[in-house]
Amino acid sequence: MAQMRIGTCSWKYDSWSGIVYSRPKPANYLAEYADQYDTVEIDQWFWSLFGPQAVSLPKPQVVDEYSRSVPDGFRFSIKIPNSITLTHYYSNSSKIPLVPNPHFLSKELFERFLESIEPLVPRLGPLMFQFEYLNRQKMPSQGRFQQQLAAFLDRIDRRHTLGVEIRNPNYLNENFFRFLKDMRLCTVFLQGYYMPSIVEVYRKFSAHLHDTIVIRLHGPGRSDIEKRSGGRWNKILEPREAELEDVAAMINDTIGRKIDVYVNVNNHYEGSAPLTIDRLREILEKNR
Repeated sequence: MAQMRIGTCSWKYDSWSGIVYSRPKPANYLAEYADQYDTVEIDQWFWSLFGPQAVSLPKPQVVDEYSRSVPDGFRFSIKIPNSITLTHYYSNSSKIPLVPNPHFLSKELFERFLESIEPLVPRLGPLMFQFEYLNRQKMPSQGRFQQQLAAFLDRIDRRHTLGVEIRNPNYLNENFFRFLKDMRLCTVFLQGYYMPSIVEVYRKFSAHLHDTIVIRLHGPGRSDIEKRSGGRWNKILEPREAELEDVAAMINDTIGRKIDVYVNVNNHYEGSAPLTIDRLREILEKNR
């Protein structure tokens, strides 16, 4: 039977006191979090590329702490380090020539990453490859991207569930979704930024999904809601009732297709990820 898990993107927010945590600075945030949720997204290891010889991977003591903090049934979805997913180094100016990232889709670096998170293996959900918007300077075509990704997948350990999030709206076509299914990759649906509605995309291509999907609920941008929140994520600032109704219908349809669903909610979506989860759970219960 297909399963749904709902959790947040990251978890260490003092302003969740009274919502998730017993006090502003609990002794172990993750342990208290895991009393209420059965999954969480780890994004802190994504930011990992600082130079050709300066790649950051998860620290053993942190990985061990996370593994010890949650029960056996808990699952982590993890954003794979951007040292593996970036085609080029970040640049602050379009006038500066792009510098290729020598670690892009590196089998060796991916293996090192898997070794670094070994204690989490019994509790792993999807490992997510998040690719930025790939313009023609970074990637000549969708076909070339799929060729490079397929070659990488043929070389790596495929024991784990792997997902792909792409930020090129024009890549969201039948060819792409057939590719993901053929490669046994789960689709990561990103709601927010400049991407089209995940519900509309799902309706077009739901026939081409593998056995798991990830729904990542983000808002259209960060700066406005961060300013409005003042760094306190304990209230709904941008209600999205109609959108949540559509997302709930998408989840129920996915479960009906016997596809597992991970829902990862960000504070930037409505202003408070835990409160959004409460609202989504109510809708799902009502429509069950």
